[in-house]
Amino acid sequence: MFKKMILATSLVGSLATPIYACTKDGKKGIAEENNLWISADQKSNGVTEQMFNDALDRIDQIYTPILDARKKKLKIDRNWEDGTVNAYARQTGKTWTIAMFGGLARHPEATIDGFAMVACHEMGHHIGGAPKKKTFWSSSSWASNEGQSDYWGAAKCFRKYMEFDNNVELMKDIEVPTTVETKCNANFTNAEDVAMCYRGSMAGQSLSRVLGALSNTPADKITFDTPDPKEVSRTNHNHPAAQCRLDTYFAGAICAIDHNEEVDDKDETVNVCTRVAGDVDGVRPRCWFMPNKA
Repeated sequence: MFKKMILATSLVGSLATPIYACTKDGKKGIAEENNLWISADQKSNGVTEQMFNDALDRIDQIYTPILDARKKKLKIDRNWEDGTVNAYARQTGKTWTIAMFGGLARHPEATIDGFAMVACHEMGHHIGGAPKKKTFWSSSSWASNEGQSDYWGAAKCFRKYMEFDNNVELMKDIEVPTTVETKCNANFTNAEDVAMCYRGSMAGQSLSRVLGALSNTPADKITFDTPDPKEVSRTNHNHPAAQCRLDTYFAGAICAIDHNEEVDDKDETVNVCTRVAGDVDGVRPRCWFMPNKA
């Protein structure tokens, strides 16, 4: 009876009380809590307020109808003036929010594509599928875990974000590492798909270097040629190391499964590249992910 009362109280409370995928103040979100503050009047890395809003407009245009179909409302908090170097997701009843901060967009390692990948990660907490974060009360919560949000962000969301751009043209003058070039060309044949793979990989590199800087990991120690050798014995639901996160973004970028095919909230093998299906490239790295199915 006592357990039923606790559960009932928890469920009632969740209808009115925001439930966060991180901390309420946004200090712990896509990154661990940090004290870095990059104000709007500091030297820019090239990402302007207009670019910040344009990127979030596109995320809004893509995902508002998708959440509408689920009878949910997408809300994007645009905190350009706020110097916080982080981002987070929360759910308050039927309103699902991603909170984005100018401080992260202004980080020296952030590109506009890297920033868009952050927004995709936060959307991933809402609809990125299994595996889900664990809670004190339950073995599963509403939020996809950190690694899955990274993977879904690269494999599904970021491809939707860039699919109507001329990616061949956008990437023609961008220097792409040989490893990225090799893997993208091995997994895609259409020139536009290859260019999207390049672009998604480079967005992941930008974001992973932001995250690495926050943990004092030099950018030259986070590369496509040095995958994280760690192998977990069970899935890590918290923030993986920066190299592991780059490995995850890269895996999402090179997974050739259609980005319009939806993932599942319970079955972590649905519409993603998996070892059980015989995939070699594009699978979630073992530095954070331990498959339920061999």
